[in-house]
Amino acid sequence: MKKIIILVLFCSVGLLVHCKKEKDTSYLITKTRIGKLDKSSLVRDLEVIFDQDSIVKDTTKLAIGFGAKKIQIFEKGGNHLLTLTPTSDSIPTIGNIHVYEPRFQTEKGIGPNSTFKEIKDQYTIGKVVTSMNNIVVFIKNSDMYFTISKKELPSSLRYASSVNIEAVQIPDGAKIKYMMIGWD
Repeated sequence: MKKIIILVLFCSVGLLVHCKKEKDTSYLITKTRIGKLDKSSLVRDLEVIFDQDSIVKDTTKLAIGFGAKKIQIFEKGGNHLLTLTPTSDSIPTIGNIHVYEPRFQTEKGIGPNSTFKEIKDQYTIGKVVTSMNNIVVFIKNSDMYFTISKKELPSSLRYASSVNIEAVQIPDGAKIKYMMIGWD
């Protein structure tokens, strides 16, 4: 009897150790995927990929025979998940993705609600581009980039239009305005 109990316990522990819980990748951002969307996904397949979600296309463009310029993906509950911009190829794929939903995160935990400090702690900043109202932070060796409003910067940098802002000048607490991925 003792042998049977020990055998059952041993098998139970073995099963627990070997049975790993599958990681939910529904909202995971990797180098080639964003949730269910793959880098090679075709625009024509979006209805199948997001069959449980709502897809909104620019109907004016579709009515006159052009492809949709922007495609918005909403959860059935109404949350805006992504906005996709197709490529202009003969067989369009996804060129750019604007990530809205905070559940979408990289393997390092970075998402649209991250701060600049969280981004620079997890990734190497490639370059910072200054525009009129925003700065764009590009990640080295990645298709991912972030827009930060100049309102998040100190007033000495906020109103200077000709100043090139560097990563060291961006406050750690600066919030992300847009999280984008460019696959084109």
